[in-house]
Amino acid sequence: MTVTLREMRWWDLDAVMELERELFPEDAWSRGMFWSELADARHPLASRHYIVAEDGGEDGAGRLVGYAGLAAIAGTGDVQTIAAARDHWGSGLGGRLLADLMRQATAFECHEVLLEVRVDNLRAQRLYERFGFEPIGFRKGYYQPGNVDALVMRMTEPSSVQGTTTDG
Repeated sequence: MTVTLREMRWWDLDAVMELERELFPEDAWSRGMFWSELADARHPLASRHYIVAEDGGEDGAGRLVGYAGLAAIAGTGDVQTIAAARDHWGSGLGGRLLADLMRQATAFECHEVLLEVRVDNLRAQRLYERFGFEPIGFRKGYYQPGNVDALVMRMTEPSSVQGTTTDG
């Protein structure tokens, strides 16, 4: 099955929200949060980049199976969100989404990229480490509810991963 990446648009939000609630039931983003991010993604001074992943589907109709977003401010990128449908875990989709964000970070002229990941999400941490992200600290109680800490990770050479597409 072929999965294609494309720019996220407002009409994708129903499918994005469905996947968001499925994957992050305790700390899902709201529709308003996605709207706010998309509002800063399509103008000459845009500082946001959001993509979706669509599979071809058995009937050719396509299904949203992932999404990712990046914010860039003053030379620093921040991975805002990244998600792949459970039935695509291990397929390389997470790596493709992250590689796209790193290409855009380079286009935004970011000299570093930061992200937060739940301390209990070892699968995502391994993906980020393969891309060259290194732990730099913690944010206590970052994820609510549940008061789960976030591991803060940083990559200082986003342009070095342009061809990387591996995933676990």
